Amino acid sequence: MTSSGPTGFSGTSRSTSATIRPSILRYLAVVARERGIDLQPDLTAVGLDTAVLQSPELRVSYRQGSSVIARALDLTGDPALGLAVGGAQRMTAWGPLGFALLASETLRDAVELGVRCQNLTGAMLVFSIQAGHGGFALRADLPDPELDQAVGVFLLDEALSSVVTLIRLAVGDSFAPRLVEFAYPAPADSTRHGELFRCPVRFGAEANRCVFTPGWARSPMPDRDPWALASMMALLDREMSSRREQQDLLEVLEVAIARSLPEVPSVAEQARRHSTSERTLRRRLAQCGTTYEAIVDGVRRERVEQLLGRSSLTLHDVARRVGFADERALRRAVRRWHGMAPLELRRALDELEKAAVH
Repeated sequence: MTSSGPTGFSGTSRSTSATIRPSILRYLAVVARERGIDLQPDLTAVGLDTAVLQSPELRVSYRQGSSVIARALDLTGDPALGLAVGGAQRMTAWGPLGFALLASETLRDAVELGVRCQNLTGAMLVFSIQAGHGGFALRADLPDPELDQAVGVFLLDEALSSVVTLIRLAVGDSFAPRLVEFAYPAPADSTRHGELFRCPVRFGAEANRCVFTPGWARSPMPDRDPWALASMMALLDREMSSRREQQDLLEVLEVAIARSLPEVPSVAEQARRHSTSERTLRRRLAQCGTTYEAIVDGVRRERVEQLLGRSSLTLHDVARRVGFADERALRRAVRRWHGMAPLELRRALDELEKAAVH
């Protein structure tokens, strides 16, 4: 299954806010390079490059991530690419959280800690713990039900395969879940799923989840260490508090910009609203891995996609409502975002809408 057309039309702030660690993109670039594919042009197209990806402070947006993933799926033609990326993961990529997981008392404690701190892992899904199933289950949900199907499959495959891979690195290669379930339809060939998970794998299920047996759930972590865990948790608590403040700032700015369109508040005006200086606001945004101009661009992109979905609006109407000087500026922006003309994007959006209905 390869991706086609635009992806990620979520209309939510998470789509444009730079709040995700780029772990998935780093491993995706490595896997692609091993297959002779250079993703650098596609990373550059969304404002990233190799040097930037190595920055520990970098955060990427959901849209940046999904755009690069969609392109990688097209270039590789591999519908199970997510399994390869998940299987390449290493605990050290999670920084202090990785060490905290290793220092946890039991496997269940480690999984529950990972769910609690999931915003620090670079996860592009929403994880939760479910009791029952003869033990407990780790559930993964897509944040946007309208996400491009191929990108959604990639994210689910990557998420659950990385969980199993990291657990094996921590507790031993003999680990296997009791059951793994995916809500998406069965692929033409699920051999690789069976080889990686080494347990029954069901498709078309009620939810996406990895089910643990009671024995594995209670098993002690080989490197458990209460002192190390407490030390790492102090660092994690501070980082989570900082990330919440940064995400709140990004979402407040996005809402303010969206409400003001077609006018765009200046950075100075936004700084006054937050009782700070323009320099300080820009510094805070840099700490979030983004700029005010990038946020404006993301909000405009969301609005353009929404308006192009309304066939009654002309391109002149769309350009005016989003704050572009003219149709030419709109065309340049859409070409930069999607690699296609506005009318082509409108047709793609219409096809997605029809596919969703059927």
